[in-house]
Parts: sequence; structure tokens; C-alpha cells
Amino acid sequence: MNAATPSEADPSADRVLAETRAWLERAVIGLNLCPFARAVHAKQRIRWVVCDARDTDALLATLCDELDRLAAADPEAVDTTLLIHPRVLGDFDDYLGFVDVAEAALAQLGHEGVLQVASFHPDYRFADAEPDDIANATNRSPWPTLHLLREASIDRAVAAFPAPETIYEANIATLRRLGAEGWAALQAACRSDSENAGPPPRSGGD
Repeated sequence: MNAATPSEADPSADRVLAETRAWLERAVIGLNLCPFARAVHAKQRIRWVVCDARDTDALLATLCDELDRLAAADPEAVDTTLLIHPRVLGDFDDYLGFVDVAEAALAQLGHEGVLQVASFHPDYRFADAEPDDIANATNRSPWPTLHLLREASIDRAVAAFPAPETIYEANIATLRRLGAEGWAALQAACRSDSENAGPPPRSGGD
């Protein structure tokens, strides 16, 4: 299976965590791209995991462990997991192929209908979208990331939101107002935040 082709040589786990946390706070929460993220972050119910895998076999093993761990955890302690893998699947097409593998693993582990896997990548591109379409930024994270979620939590959040079907359109409108220059400035601010931050928490519930 494909080995990693990192764009930058061996970033430290602390750097990867700090940049991802800054992105969550400034982009996902700050731009309100996910109206449900603020509460789970504020309550420290996110498990942050940096996987050192350099090939997809090792990443799959970690993913399976994290799926089992999330399914068994108390939602009041760990409601969701961000599995960040900076050294493997830097190529977006390879990443998309692995997402299919992740979905199959979730089903094989018996977590279908209980957990979901969401996709985030620095080069994320929606189907039929141009690579430079700013709408792609809704799913563009600093590092390749698999987001593990509980379906029950998603259902509760959607039920509490007045018009969940409008989130996608609202996100695109937000990003189009921001524009490419604004997105680049936000990314620079995230990097600056991460450089000035102390070591971020590695996980919720530990």
C-alpha cells in the first residue's frame, strides 16, 4: 500500500496538533463552518490523535483501534476523534481511496450505524469542483485528517439546528465572501497561532 510522501519533513506531533487546533478554532468554529463544533470543543470532548504511520497498513491499524475506542468511550468524556496522519496520504486521490477502506473497516468492526468517518485534507476537492474553487476550503485542514463521529451526536445536533440543510450553502457563501486571499490570511494566522501556542492537549477524556 502507498507510503507517505510528506510535503514537509517529519513535523513534530506538537506542531501538527497546534496547527490543527488553530484551524478548528479559526476556521471551523470561527467561520461557523460547523455549527456543532463549538460546544464539543468547549467541553473538551475531542480526542486528538497524531498518527506516526508512514504507510496505509499502519494507519488502518490505528484507525481500527480509534474506532473501537470511540465506540466504547463515554460520550461525556470523548464525543468525537480527530485522527491526524501527517506522514501518509498526502496525495488527495490516494486519501480518497483510503476513505473507502476506512468505511469498509468501520462496517467490519460492527460500528456501522453507530460511527461515521468524515474527510479533511489540505487539498480537498469536491466532486466536479475545480481545484481552486474556494468552496473546497470547507474541508481543507492543515494535515490529512479522518474525523470519527458518533451518529447519535450528529442526530441530536441536527435536530437542534433550525435548518441543517442550509449549512452547506451557508459555508460556500461564507468562503466566497472571504475569498482566496482571505483564506490564505486565515491559514497564515493559524500557523502563527500554532507557533506561539504551548503544547496542545493531545486528547479528550484521558
